[in-house]
Amino acid sequence: MVMVGGVVGAKLAPSASLATLPLAMTIVGTASGVLPVTRLMQAFGRKKVFIAVALLAMCASLVAALSVIQQHFVGFASSAFLLGVAIAGFQQIRFAAMESVALEDMPKAASTVLLGGLVAAIVGPELATLGLSLVSEAFVGGFYLMALISLCCALLFSRIQDNYVAPDNGTLEANKGARYLGEIARQPIFILAVSSSVVGYALMSFIMTATPVHMHVVEQHTLEHTKWVIQSHIFAMFFPAIFSGWLIARFGAIKIIVTGLVAYLITLFIALGGEQLYNYWLALVLLGIGWNFLFVGGTSLLPGAYQQNEKFKVQGLNEFLVFGCQATAALGAGLMLNLFGWHTLLFTSFAIVGLQVLILIWQRFRLRTQPQLA
Repeated sequence: MVMVGGVVGAKLAPSASLATLPLAMTIVGTASGVLPVTRLMQAFGRKKVFIAVALLAMCASLVAALSVIQQHFVGFASSAFLLGVAIAGFQQIRFAAMESVALEDMPKAASTVLLGGLVAAIVGPELATLGLSLVSEAFVGGFYLMALISLCCALLFSRIQDNYVAPDNGTLEANKGARYLGEIARQPIFILAVSSSVVGYALMSFIMTATPVHMHVVEQHTLEHTKWVIQSHIFAMFFPAIFSGWLIARFGAIKIIVTGLVAYLITLFIALGGEQLYNYWLALVLLGIGWNFLFVGGTSLLPGAYQQNEKFKVQGLNEFLVFGCQATAALGAGLMLNLFGWHTLLFTSFAIVGLQVLILIWQRFRLRTQPQLA
């Protein structure tokens, strides 16, 4: 969808200004789906919901293919939204993986799941290319292949073990001792975990969304160079997952979060340093590494903020804040770039990093009595 969504959108949209709406709808669908998905997992268990979202992704892919065949823009945008909802379910895989291992292995489990992004970065664009040989209508075959992969996911999910036990008598026993979200959200560990993931995802989306436009449209870099920068960025996002879990286990999540913030600061200084190809490339590579450290670090801290019977509502709130802010950042990046320019966008990013540094100092001060989290 990322590879061809804008191209198909430009072909089907009644106005050029709506060309990127399908991609935006995918992000909005993800942000909208996280709370319902986690509530469904709480009610029915992870396994059933994983299978359901995989089947939803399959249906969304088939709707996208049909919409391209019938030249139906609203249908294509709707399929993108449904795919976003399915992605909200797939995002829960990292929590399921963390819950399947011992506490000390949780960071490694989270980072291992993120390695799937390396495969996706290769396979995703290839689906569009391979699909061209399946049917005559451009891009339709790629969506058929995406539907097939989603069906394979559903079959794989049917093989996982789920220790879920259906709640009895209104879940009174299951919820015994559970705290209100407000109480949980005031904990320093929760604030650190969520703010790190939010800043990591939102700022990455903010800069990454604006970079291709500024590179290719404003600075007139070639499309091939722009594509190389973005591909390098995606690789840099997921490659550190090979060792980021080990680093967190060795040095602690907070130190890795600080390293991610340093990477973001260097990113911004390099981006401000010029509009040459190497500026964009190095900045976007460091942006990807910083995202990995912040996101994996925040994810690994989150289990320390909740009890077992609180996990679904806390994870749901975390996902809603992370992907809601990502959606806002992605939608706002183009607007800020057009209205105020590239440098203003970067200075705004400095302010966001600075705010996270203040939050980190404040919450670390509150955590001084808990040195095991340092």
